Amino acid sequence: MFLRVSQINGCAHCIDMHTRDLLKTMAIDKVVLVPVWAEVPHLFSDQYRAALAWAEEVTNISTTHASDEAYAAAAAAFAEKDLVDLTLVIAAMNAFNRLGAPFRLPVAAKP
Repeated sequence: MFLRVSQINGCAHCIDMHTRDLLKTMAIDKVVLVPVWAEVPHLFSDQYRAALAWAEEVTNISTTHASDEAYAAAAAAFAEKDLVDLTLVIAAMNAFNRLGAPFRLPVAAKP
């Protein structure tokens, strides 16, 4: 979810960092498909897909307005406290991206 939020926001530092973190626990096949997770439902669990969908909804709030349908789907997938925690983490990642991208935080990737 951190990776997907950072991809949407275009924060190179966070994309680099979260890709490296995911590669420690997730197969590369899944990591490279995070941007198109909705097109490969068999690779991600229902709850992981719900988290990614809610992350996209909250990250793009200026256009989605956190629709009632999206909220209902997220609320169906998570207990109330878990949805609050998930939303806080998404908000925090968005805040970090809004610092990392404009200040051009460096990436670990070498040319």
